[in-house]
Amino acid sequence: MTGFALEAIEKAGIDELRALQLKRLRSTLNHAYANSPVYRAKFDAAGVHPDDCRSLADLRKFPFTSKSDLRDAYPFGMFAVPRQQCVRLHASSGTTGKPTVVGYTKNDIDTWSHVMARSIRAAGARPGDLVHVSYGYGLFTGGLGAHYGAERLGLTVVPFGGGQTERQVQLIRDFAPDIIMVTPSYMLAIADEFERQGLDPREASLRPGHLRRGAVDQRLRAAIEQRLRLDAVDIYGLSEVMGPGVAVECAESKDGPTIWEDHFYPEIVDPETGEPVAEGELGELVFTSLTKEALPVIRYRTRDLTRLLPGTARTMRRMEKITGRSDDMMIVRGVNVFPTQIEELILKQAALAPHYQCILTREGALDCLTVAVEAAAGLGPDDGQAGAAAQQLAHDIKAYVGTTAKIEVRPAGGIERSMGKAKRVVDQRPK
Repeated sequence: MTGFALEAIEKAGIDELRALQLKRLRSTLNHAYANSPVYRAKFDAAGVHPDDCRSLADLRKFPFTSKSDLRDAYPFGMFAVPRQQCVRLHASSGTTGKPTVVGYTKNDIDTWSHVMARSIRAAGARPGDLVHVSYGYGLFTGGLGAHYGAERLGLTVVPFGGGQTERQVQLIRDFAPDIIMVTPSYMLAIADEFERQGLDPREASLRPGHLRRGAVDQRLRAAIEQRLRLDAVDIYGLSEVMGPGVAVECAESKDGPTIWEDHFYPEIVDPETGEPVAEGELGELVFTSLTKEALPVIRYRTRDLTRLLPGTARTMRRMEKITGRSDDMMIVRGVNVFPTQIEELILKQAALAPHYQCILTREGALDCLTVAVEAAAGLGPDDGQAGAAAQQLAHDIKAYVGTTAKIEVRPAGGIERSMGKAKRVVDQRPK
């Protein structure tokens, strides 16, 4: 992969793409059935066999895979190759139970590097650019996924990782990278550190910036772009499916991540019934890997809520921005509440910073929601502007979300920073 030229499959006709998907899907189903005891048992229990897949529509006959399947098979029970054939292992943090472990053969690493290089190029990078990687390295897939993809494309990589924010700012100033690969919440922390040092983050060298998250809210994107004068694009991925690089926004359109459908087949299903929804309708995103060897995933439920849209910059379909996660949903006094709804309302208040947490407690028999949020730079929790913004936020949450929330304004730094995914929900209710 070099230069500006697109791969043939990126601009292929729909019929050619669908034929490739079906060929790869049937191969994946056979590989999983023949080599993964877990999948063989799941298929047999559902009364289906890989030979039953004669069209892409037949995929709906096959059972879903969930995060609990990987945890139940911990550590290597889901693998479809002997562990000795894996050249790398990654794992989730395991904060809600056993970690999910994913393995990669040499071919899997090659595929991952390829789709990441394709993603980075589609987002506007070109060989010779300097990229500062602020994703965490180690068991988290972000750092090494970005690293290998950037090297494959021909970029110069600064493998910084997360943390040491003061030094991150120093090296961004000294090395003058063209690109930063970072989560949205940590990008804001870097901007805060620039300003703490009396520096203008808009004077940084950064051009396009990759923000790894399910989908970057448009207001949050605008806030980041304004504070750092960079072009923020969204890159999507999850370790169970591959890692970052499953989908990415193309620089020329910035209209939602394009899914690399030659490697990852998407579906949208009703999160309650599991039934596929009509084309273009909102539901839960489900992925089937088409080229993975060590850990093929069949109909993996991501819990991300979105819809599929026709391709624009590429033949492949796009994801609309993620409206929430079915497993992040909070039920507060009978009302379904998503952190993304709260975030959108916070971003309307100039006197509040986009650092927040939703804290759930219980008073008697009633659930209570407290939104802890920082005052904007230069303001304190007791500042009149921050207080007025808090009152307006409480009003907006009641009006637009439908539940009552207490607003707790904290000083700058009062919300714990994260180098990876920000922890937005803190459930302190008795189990």
